[in-house]
Amino acid sequence: MQYEGREESQNVEDQRGFGQKTAAFGGVGIVVVLLGLMFGINPQALLQFLGQNPGQVQQGQPNGQVQRRIDPEEEKLAHFSSIILHDTEVVWGNLFAKMGKTYQQPKLVLFTDQVNSACGQADAAVGPFYCGGDARVYLDLSFFKDMQRKLNAPGEFARAYVIAHEVGHHVQRLLGYDQRARESRVQGNKSEGNRSSVRLELQADYFAGVWAYHGQKQFHFLDAGDIDSALNAAFEIGDDRLQKKARGYVVPDTFTHGTSKQRQRWFKQGFQTGDVGAARQLFDLPYEEL
Repeated sequence: MQYEGREESQNVEDQRGFGQKTAAFGGVGIVVVLLGLMFGINPQALLQFLGQNPGQVQQGQPNGQVQRRIDPEEEKLAHFSSIILHDTEVVWGNLFAKMGKTYQQPKLVLFTDQVNSACGQADAAVGPFYCGGDARVYLDLSFFKDMQRKLNAPGEFARAYVIAHEVGHHVQRLLGYDQRARESRVQGNKSEGNRSSVRLELQADYFAGVWAYHGQKQFHFLDAGDIDSALNAAFEIGDDRLQKKARGYVVPDTFTHGTSKQRQRWFKQGFQTGDVGAARQLFDLPYEEL
């Protein structure tokens, strides 16, 4: 992927450098996520059950935290993430302008081990996430290393896809899709709530593809194999793939992000069409046709 030489975003909040003294637990973060997928449990609840209280240290307070040095490899990932965020700002700014709307840029918060957001305390084990309460994307850069070492999803564009997916959730909020999903959750049972979550996640994949389509036209940032790298990442983080790896079988009613094939399909469709309006399909189609 070609990214050097382009502008970095001004909307990055760097909260790295401090981590809890219990940070050694982070090595099993992926296992916690897999257990959550296995039993349909919020990974944060599992952290608390295992004695890792994600709420015991307030952000910005050094008590109970240990400072660490940030290595050059991580600095490179931070630089990369800032450029990708700026690329999303440019692309979505242009697309919103074409719709007669103003794009409100989200912020990217880089953190170490755990962070305090408007959506509550979060541990790095839950992975990158978007919080609509403060319009911020939260990212512990160690996740990118885990993508390569533990999830078999290497590649710079695979990392860009992750950031674009989280920004896709921000786009959802601005366009009102998240509200539609919340209403569906209130009206339905847990299974229906999971289905609404799947629709949102697949739509965020679609928006990531839309971003890649328009970003390529503007920045010409794709190298051979980049799209395959993103599609591989989408495959490796599908609910069925993760559940199968964790326990040998899958429970579709507990899916919250979509299957590997679904995630690949919707990212690819977004990349092939670049059509923002077609994202409504994710809520109009019967669930079985996603």
